[in-house]
Amino acid sequence: MRSSRVLGRKLAVALCASGLTLAAFACGSRTGLLADGPWDPEEEDSAVDPVRRLDAQVRDVQDPLPGLDAKPDVIVDQRDCRDPSETLIYVIDDENRLSAFDPRTLTGFPIGPILCPSNPGTTPFSMAVDRQGVAYVVFSDGELYRVSTRTAACAATGFQANQEGIETFGMGFASNTGGAAETLFISPSERGGSGMGFGPGELGRIGLPSYDLDVTAPFDQDVRGAELTGTGDGRLFAFYSRESAFTGTFIGQVDKDTAEIVAEIPLPSVQLGSGWAFAFWGGDFFTFSGDRGSQTSLVTRVRPSDGSVTEVGRVPGNIVGAGVSTCSPVE
Repeated sequence: MRSSRVLGRKLAVALCASGLTLAAFACGSRTGLLADGPWDPEEEDSAVDPVRRLDAQVRDVQDPLPGLDAKPDVIVDQRDCRDPSETLIYVIDDENRLSAFDPRTLTGFPIGPILCPSNPGTTPFSMAVDRQGVAYVVFSDGELYRVSTRTAACAATGFQANQEGIETFGMGFASNTGGAAETLFISPSERGGSGMGFGPGELGRIGLPSYDLDVTAPFDQDVRGAELTGTGDGRLFAFYSRESAFTGTFIGQVDKDTAEIVAEIPLPSVQLGSGWAFAFWGGDFFTFSGDRGSQTSLVTRVRPSDGSVTEVGRVPGNIVGAGVSTCSPVE
């Protein structure tokens, strides 16, 4: 088993130009996490959870697509995971399209447009996926929604936008101590109408189901535009730029209690782009760097075990958010 310290400050990063494959989104194939079962077993009844109610309604009226695998990639069994190797990475673009990306085959497929009760002119900004397969999507006006990764059904939440003057944020779930309990971590990117919000970054969290936002601490280094991803063994990572934005990026391991960057990989060849996101799966990181002009995003696999950084293809859409269940494999 790999050490939990998978990143090293002195890790040499080698760019692998070979092995480029096209990660095309296949038509007529779709799957997703089941949105069945209680999303908060302590305080909520699944019968009144709006995402699961909408999800059931969508399944009732939706014709099966050719090649649809009715078996979900994660089943909540005794409120925990089944087979980590069957999990997927989910991505959202700035045109409300939810898709899935399979890190084993480097291919993806559409799930559908999310139809959230959002304000006119607003678009998705970031996304995280919880252990049970429900996506949390924050929009450009700071509103937060819950989305089924099986059908793209969407419902509003009790989150109050602009808490502590924070408008938008990157986010990701991480297990608390390596078990089923997890926390939604955020990295505020904009405060009080400050525009792009590329100021020095902070780490915070959103309590569930209260939806109270709390800022933990500023990062101890220059971290800007951070997106977050976490693991089932309790680690949290950030994908970000420095003050000289768009001249290379970094992936850092974050101390969840102090916001210290405890280890870091520099990625001089990987840019944020017009939209950006990343996720951890099976010991590797997958970054998505958007190009609004072509409406595609470059997918790059970062493999800390051998230092390789490999462009694995492009996927449709200007990807602005990615998420993966903490049931996914850690090595």
